Amino acid sequence: MAKFTFNLPDIGEGIAEAEIVAWHVRVGDMVEEDQQIADMMTDKATVEMESPVAGKVLEIAGEVGDTIPIGSMLVTIEIEGAIPDDVAEDNAKAAEPEAAPAPKDDEVEERIEVENPDANDADDAHEADPEPAPNQPVEKSAPKTEAKVLASPAVRKRAQDLGIDLAQVKPAEDGRVRHGDLDQFLSYNAGGGYRPAGGQRQDEQVRVIGMRRRIAESMAASKRAIPHFTYVDEIDVTRLEELRADLNATRGAKPKLTMLPLLITAICKTLPDFPMINARYDDEAGIVTRSGGVHLGMATQTDAGLMVPVIRNAESRNVWQLASEIVRLAEAARSGKASSQELSGSTLTLTSLGPMGGIASTPVINRPEVAIIAPNKVVERPVFRDGKVAAAKLMNLSISCDHRVVDGWDAASYVQAIKRLLETPALLFVD
Repeated sequence: MAKFTFNLPDIGEGIAEAEIVAWHVRVGDMVEEDQQIADMMTDKATVEMESPVAGKVLEIAGEVGDTIPIGSMLVTIEIEGAIPDDVAEDNAKAAEPEAAPAPKDDEVEERIEVENPDANDADDAHEADPEPAPNQPVEKSAPKTEAKVLASPAVRKRAQDLGIDLAQVKPAEDGRVRHGDLDQFLSYNAGGGYRPAGGQRQDEQVRVIGMRRRIAESMAASKRAIPHFTYVDEIDVTRLEELRADLNATRGAKPKLTMLPLLITAICKTLPDFPMINARYDDEAGIVTRSGGVHLGMATQTDAGLMVPVIRNAESRNVWQLASEIVRLAEAARSGKASSQELSGSTLTLTSLGPMGGIASTPVINRPEVAIIAPNKVVERPVFRDGKVAAAKLMNLSISCDHRVVDGWDAASYVQAIKRLLETPALLFVD
């Protein structure tokens, strides 16, 4: 017998640590080679960790919600015979950081040193968190169901141990319940215990872990460190909506256009005159990096929480290409298949609630960016035109900015420039 310590490998992007968001094994369990043992999260990307060897689990690194450094012990496994040389070599190399990718030639950025009067107040995203309340005890029994549920034996055993009725779990894809579906169910049901339908709902304590904790930390850091201000203006999108309807009616095989691709086109066409908007602020170094390309973050609601996939070089895409990329990235984020590269590197973020957009919003900046744009819902209201009352489709557009980098005049002027394009939509297609 030999003991094999499986170290947490470098998951990518030179990260220093990762959070345990799910365990699929316990101490004493027998595992097979390539069996999923844990889910680790870093920078909004979840990675499934698989055992490189078969054997008995002797030790695990911590509990769900704990953060462990790259290169440290994840699990210790007792195996029969000696540790294979290739496994030992890979495990030793796993903690070596990857070299940072070189910047692309077409992504020229301007760096501006900025006096930082509140550098001492800059938030540290890794401040010690207060100890979360423990989960409530898990009941080990669940009502039986007659419904046939597709799931592997390992998933069925884990559900039984947790007291989860598989018929109550909604699978993410192809009708088969997987470990990730159980994790999602647990995140919305304290302790994972089954609650009978129609019964009185009890108080519940839910540990804030994984995506929810990342969102909480990011939003708190943004509000603490950034002096926000929000500007809102009303835009008449009557002609824009008419143009959109005409384009959709004659699009052929092209994707259907929503308002967003047209708005993104206007955002990109006006940004060259307002470089302070498309930027990232390193408040510790006191440097603003003005991006040469528009890497637009699209705030996307998923079952796990808010994610921000990124449209790379949005300024180089036409409206139909933007429409396709919006759909692709949203589907990747909601299915959990978005890569870490697709979830990082944004220089400006767009957030939209669609039909629920309300009349105005005050979005929180996606730090370290310096601005975030939020279109609100389109409503039809009477307006005066040439002394007569006419029906118009109106939309409020909100922008929140970092007042350390962006002045109010700049934000208002930028929205006015977007407004001119959207109210004269033919200009969107003029170079």
